[in-house]
Amino acid sequence: MQFKKAGKYIMTKLSKELPRHLSYHSVEHIQDVYNAAEQIGAQEGVGQHDMKLLLTAAWYHDAGFLKGAKDHEEESCRIAQETLPAYGYTEADIEKISGMIMATKIPQSPKNHLEEILADADLDYLGRDDFFTIGDKLFNELSVFGFINTDDEWNALQVRFLENHHYFTASAINSRHQKKEAHLQQVKDKLNK
Repeated sequence: MQFKKAGKYIMTKLSKELPRHLSYHSVEHIQDVYNAAEQIGAQEGVGQHDMKLLLTAAWYHDAGFLKGAKDHEEESCRIAQETLPAYGYTEADIEKISGMIMATKIPQSPKNHLEEILADADLDYLGRDDFFTIGDKLFNELSVFGFINTDDEWNALQVRFLENHHYFTASAINSRHQKKEAHLQQVKDKLNK
């Protein structure tokens, strides 16, 4: 399995071809999810082979944005299925990777431990200090698409999202849940002003 080459291929393609108006679903986000997946994977005791599959899924999970936002997870799986055999990934590897990619679809419904890790990594920022900075990027992206227009609409959306979200892995629950709850309260306070 040519893990590093598979990653270099997709990251180069994404940095050249992702639409510039994607302020949230950017190469920076993919790198962030990769780093979170690596950290959570290590804390959760993921073995070497599965770790490579997990990190490959992190690299490819938003590749579908090359075609568009709608059903981008399915498109990301298609790109992985087309690309990864050339880098020595087996059918079974690619099936696992596709499962992880689909686990990032909102609402998240992971079916195994690796899928739980990638789902948590994708929304790791909800319980981090850079929550509002990253949230602003998502707000900008959603307003470009016309999904939201005002701060109040955004804050109401965030409250609904944070109230419905939960982390799956013990590592993410222990390290992110408490701060995520604090962010929820801060967003509610903004709405009530």
